[in-house]
Formats: sequence, C-alpha cells, structure tokens
Amino acid sequence: MKLRIKGDSLRLRVSRSELARLLGGERVEDTVHFAPIPDARLTYALESASQADPVRIQYEPQNVTVFLSEEQAEFWAKDSEVGIYTSINIGPARSLEIIVEKDFACLDRSEEENADTFVNPLVGATC
Repeated sequence: MKLRIKGDSLRLRVSRSELARLLGGERVEDTVHFAPIPDARLTYALESASQADPVRIQYEPQNVTVFLSEEQAEFWAKDSEVGIYTSINIGPARSLEIIVEKDFACLDRSEEENADTFVNPLVGATC
C-alpha cells in the first residue's frame, strides 16, 4: 500500500492482493521508519468494518487507520470503481480529504515494477 500526505489530505493506493485481503476481513498496513528508535515510525492501515459511516479515520500516536464500511469496500471492489473520495470534518473550519484508490499499472514502467497492480484503463489508448 502506498501513502501520500499533502497538507490536510491523505491518499492510500491499494494493490490487487491488498484489496483481496481487505475484502477477506484482514487489516492492510505498512510502516515507515524515520530513525532507529522504536517510536520514530508511522504505521498506516486500511480496514473494513461494520459501521454506519462509509469512511472514518482513527489517529493514535504513530498510527493512522482508515476504516471503510463493509458496504463501501464491496462497492469499491467492483471493476468499474477507481477510488473513494471523501472529506471528514476534523474540527472548527477544518477537514481532512481522504482518498483510497486502486493502484493502477504505470504505462511507462516494466512488468516487474507493475506487479500486483490493477490494469490501467488507459493502456492502449492513443492521443
């Protein structure tokens, strides 16, 4: 799973196998380490849960988890769906943009670099 953070925006890009694990009820996570000490890390995760909100977020020190409702995860898994795009209120006059997308193959990368990605809908397209 890939993570991109920019300002008040969080974007997760999920591979084929990670989506399959998510749909199977598993937590998909990864960790970035910033230094050799144990607390110098950030773990980011994606989970599916029985919940009313289609998307919610949970933050704890060194951990951020995006939760998708089971219905939202199932809908997003369809071939025709690319991503989930939402904004969550995080306080007075603030919101956090959350984006969860399928990780599509890059058109200018090798087969090896594109392993476990989704077929890019632009493959074979011409300008």
